[in-house]
Amino acid sequence: MKIVTAYSGGLDTSVMIPWLSENYGGAEIIAYTGDLGQGEDLSAIREKAIATGATSAVVEDLRERFVDEFIWPSLMASAIYEGMYPLHTALGRPLLAERLVETAIQEGADAIAHGCTGKGNDQVRFEVTARSLAPQIEVLAPLRTWELLTRDDEVDYAKAHGIPIPVTKEKPYSIDQNIWGCAIECGEMENLWTEPPADVWRMTKDPSQAPKGSVELIIDFDQGIPVGIDGQPMSGVALIEYLNDVAGSFGVGRIDMVENRVVGLKSREVYEAPAATLLHMAHTELERICLDRPTFNYMRRISQDYANLIYDGLWVGSLRECLQAFVEESQRTVSGEVRIRVSAGLARITGRRSPFSLYDPGLSTYHEGDTFKREHAEGFIELFGLPYKTVAEVRRKSGKPTFQRRDKALQQPIG
Repeated sequence: MKIVTAYSGGLDTSVMIPWLSENYGGAEIIAYTGDLGQGEDLSAIREKAIATGATSAVVEDLRERFVDEFIWPSLMASAIYEGMYPLHTALGRPLLAERLVETAIQEGADAIAHGCTGKGNDQVRFEVTARSLAPQIEVLAPLRTWELLTRDDEVDYAKAHGIPIPVTKEKPYSIDQNIWGCAIECGEMENLWTEPPADVWRMTKDPSQAPKGSVELIIDFDQGIPVGIDGQPMSGVALIEYLNDVAGSFGVGRIDMVENRVVGLKSREVYEAPAATLLHMAHTELERICLDRPTFNYMRRISQDYANLIYDGLWVGSLRECLQAFVEESQRTVSGEVRIRVSAGLARITGRRSPFSLYDPGLSTYHEGDTFKREHAEGFIELFGLPYKTVAEVRRKSGKPTFQRRDKALQQPIG
């Protein structure tokens, strides 16, 4: 049997290689690693996979594709799960699942395997994507079936098999990082009242130790996509890496939340997303001046649906593709510049401009040059409030109160 397994070099996937070989009749294991910008030595990961028992290891640089085909579309849609999580891990899963399936087909493998737990979201994302693309390929999930019920069990197994691992029983953190952010969980953070330990952060400096003062950045957008900083055109990968460095050095982008997982439970999640924090702020601000009120407000609804689809592992579904068409149409005029000032633990918008801005100084000003016709306001208010005035009149004539109070003793007709 031949199995292509997702391999990160972390605890779960490191233990998985020998376990799969032992439990599937000496199966040939091909380790697959996709570089999504996790900042690790890829050559070392390849060597570690082989040393752990893989017969071969495939390592691919997927950063540009990840940014262009997954991150930018989600940014254009303002996709943030439950108002806080910019979906960095969730966005990477469909791309990795797609490449796992394609590698399995190229290698003539019988199955693919992932290291996701039975109570996590990633198992859904990997498996739904894989089965949507290649239902003939079997999907194995060792962490749902093996005898290693705790992370301590996995650590013991690794030590017994001479497998080098990046965690210990004293620091049992699970960390998943890519160019768009970092997810950190387990350990003492499972207690909701415990502050994340200082040693878990990887992309951001403690705001109390950030540089004094502040820096100002101007982010340039073209049709909803960031294309440059401070007037300098940049590729997507370079732009995100630059903002991660700048914002991270000031401690911007730390997220600590309790979120609702796909499988029905609540989970305490600690994230870092320096660049994503700045870019989502800037993008939404540009939409505020470039989109009319109904479109801007409808985009907020689309954003929630789009984020839920990503989180739930439904990137390859037809609904996400249909929403993408709406999003791209909405972004045709979302071009311009947004200025952000970054200081210790804080980022704030200080300016915005666009050739498609709907902001009219003549209509907005209270000084000389005002072009707004105030006399039109009275008629607008009369018509806008007419339905409510009509309801009030009917209730008044019937003797019923015009509005309901919580305390029934206080319900009195008005007028």
